[in-house]
Amino acid sequence: MKVRTLWSACRSAALALLLLVAPTAALAQTADSGDTAWMLVATALVLFMTLPGLALFYGGLVRTRNVLSVLMQCIALAGIITPLWIIFGYSLAFDTTGMVKDSITLHAFIGGFDKALFLGIGADTLAGSIPEVLFAAFQLTFAIITPCLITGAFVERMKFSSMLVFSTAWVVLVYLPICHMTWSGPGAYFFDIGVLDFAGGSVVHLTAGTAALVACLVVGPRSGHGKVPMTPHSMTLCFVGTAMLWVGWYGFNGGSALAADGGAAMAILVTQVCAATSGVVWMFIEWWRFKRPTLIGIATGAVAGLVAITPASGFVGPLGAIAIGIASGAVCYCAVALLKPRLGYDDSLDVFGVHGVGGLIGSLLTGFFAHQAVGGNMGALPVGKQFLVQLQGCVITAAYTALVTWLLLKLIERAMGLRVSEDDETVGLDITIHGEAGYDY
Repeated sequence: MKVRTLWSACRSAALALLLLVAPTAALAQTADSGDTAWMLVATALVLFMTLPGLALFYGGLVRTRNVLSVLMQCIALAGIITPLWIIFGYSLAFDTTGMVKDSITLHAFIGGFDKALFLGIGADTLAGSIPEVLFAAFQLTFAIITPCLITGAFVERMKFSSMLVFSTAWVVLVYLPICHMTWSGPGAYFFDIGVLDFAGGSVVHLTAGTAALVACLVVGPRSGHGKVPMTPHSMTLCFVGTAMLWVGWYGFNGGSALAADGGAAMAILVTQVCAATSGVVWMFIEWWRFKRPTLIGIATGAVAGLVAITPASGFVGPLGAIAIGIASGAVCYCAVALLKPRLGYDDSLDVFGVHGVGGLIGSLLTGFFAHQAVGGNMGALPVGKQFLVQLQGCVITAAYTALVTWLLLKLIERAMGLRVSEDDETVGLDITIHGEAGYDY
């Protein structure tokens, strides 16, 4: 009788404990609704940066006869990268199967195929506090905008078919490994050595800017470069595109917190502060030199600030953002207005000067302003050591990107050619490649 009573008491206690634990277990396996809602918005904002933001920004900067070709490049790349991401891109970037912390293996540089075709990933599969499918969709928007950025270096002269082949191969051979090394977690090379890149200063902007410089050198300048005016055909479109990029960048940086919390809020604040600071620094430099503040100047400066704050946005405070904004506005201006004319390369829309140099400046300064001693929230490494780690990551990223980009372009040039004919370039790519015109006069 005593045994039966004891058994009954134990069973009752076990049931009571189960009732207490069950809600907690169920909660732990459910996505946080607030984080999920914010990441849905952030994902839409980052896609909005490309379509239509970057497309209109770039479209306004080219000549009238090439505006549709720029829009076409952006939407076509979005169309191609999306299924590629589902088939194997996401897996190569974020599959951590086989990764071993504190050892160097192949998986320190590239992921595996366990997440290919999204097998085993459903609506209830979690990545932290959000559904993994949402995390994958958010990261997809980064993979889309990066090759689109590069196109600004060779607009108005590269074959559409060659652009598609190059951009697709580049995403696979450059973007996916750099993304994996930086963001996939312990066991990945850049992650383990301590490189800080909150939202893509190296992964997106330094890779795109480096590839842009190599591309414009390999493809060569536009016909008449340096001899005939090649002014933007619509500063109105350029402004609209800039505004869309600026607003979308809230999702780019704030969304990289992967949560609706104070970290996301600070990332948004420093994004605004740095973009505004960099834009007015560029404007005042131009105003001082030429006695005229221009819209294209302040717009370009603002984008440079957005680029530079990207790697630091989750680690620095407002004072750090002001400092990075001043540096990016001044240094990127020198790269665009002084270095490019002196060296004579035709980086048509200043992808290297804004994204390459801005990404480099932001990544390096992250190593300084992220430290708690100067208002940041990272204190694991001394300022000097973190700066050297950031420099190491930037050098490896730029060197690898430059080499692979050069090899790809040379192979494509031999196999199918890179440039349109001189006659087609004179008529414009809208008509000669796409059979359409941007404007009906």
